[in-house]
Amino acid sequence: MDADVMVVGEALVDVVRTADGETSEHPGGSAANVAVALARLGRGVRFATSYADDAHGRLLGEHLRTSGVELALDPHVVERTSTAAATIGADGAATYEFDLDWRLGEVPLSPAPAAVHVCSLGAVVEPGASAVLELVEQLREQATTTYDVNVRAAVTGTGSEVVERVERVVALADLVKVSDEDLTELWPTLPVEQAAARLLSMGPAAVVLTRGGEGATWFDHEREVTVAPRPVVVADTIGAGDTFAAALVDGLAEEGLLGGRLPALPAEVVERLLAHAAQAAAVTVSRPGADPPYRSELG
Repeated sequence: MDADVMVVGEALVDVVRTADGETSEHPGGSAANVAVALARLGRGVRFATSYADDAHGRLLGEHLRTSGVELALDPHVVERTSTAAATIGADGAATYEFDLDWRLGEVPLSPAPAAVHVCSLGAVVEPGASAVLELVEQLREQATTTYDVNVRAAVTGTGSEVVERVERVVALADLVKVSDEDLTELWPTLPVEQAAARLLSMGPAAVVLTRGGEGATWFDHEREVTVAPRPVVVADTIGAGDTFAAALVDGLAEEGLLGGRLPALPAEVVERLLAHAAQAAAVTVSRPGADPPYRSELG
């Protein structure tokens, strides 16, 4: 359990409105959810993020501390803590409206982590995105790089500039996780399998395509491996993809695969990675908000 992961990206507060009109606030943000999920799975985590010294920021800080997440830097480099208004539909799916202020302070590079995970808004929204890309480039020789695309079109749009930013990060990544919805947003004229193959051609060792209730598929240069989803009663989908991504990184650590470039993997290893990620995500969707499981909950 000693593999150290640096997670880089946004932290924000989800203001959740349910179908029956109730409103509640939950700490969240794609990168924050990944950091918390990894810490709860027993990994050492350094989180490079930003939030303000305000009520929402203090809520985030307490959430990270109680989950065992170590901050990689002083996060107080923005004037307000970002928020996402999440509206939950009758099927449990969430739609978002963002109020985002994202940038990144100076991140200490030593000691180098075994892995760097970047994701979602933090990788494509300026001024923080350029700093994220530079950090990944600086750490790439020593650290395995994972990237969860996690498009938020309501903030970024889906034009050529966003696609180019996504592709720059993909080209540096060893493992890319992407949903079918992400691919449809970015390349609406391509079938999702072709879009996943496009990502794979840019340099990663593997691309993992998630399809919500239809499972997930691992694409590499030798094979495709698909796992079915875990049956679960859905409370909501907030944080499900983030938990899946975190559990992939945790699984790589468990297999002794973090630190440098990701090699070609046997099919049985891939199956274990996907099954572990699916199990962790199923726990998250079974309860409200981004509430990833602890390792003890996975059996």
